[in-house]
Amino acid sequence: MENNNTVENNNAGEEKKSSKWKSLVKKFGVGGIIFFTVKGIITSTLIYFLGKNFWTVISNYFSTLFQ
Repeated sequence: MENNNTVENNNAGEEKKSSKWKSLVKKFGVGGIIFFTVKGIITSTLIYFLGKNFWTVISNYFSTLFQ
């Protein structure tokens, strides 16, 4: 009897995980999930490259501003 209850409890946990994913798909839709994924990739790329060249861009801006 205890083994059957354990299996049933594990199945209930798996159903909750899949229902959370389904609720996100219902809330945002497939297009929304794709949009936020692409937005995150673009934002991360911009932060990486802008942070990498930040001081170069700022110094060039001020050097051309005061010439």
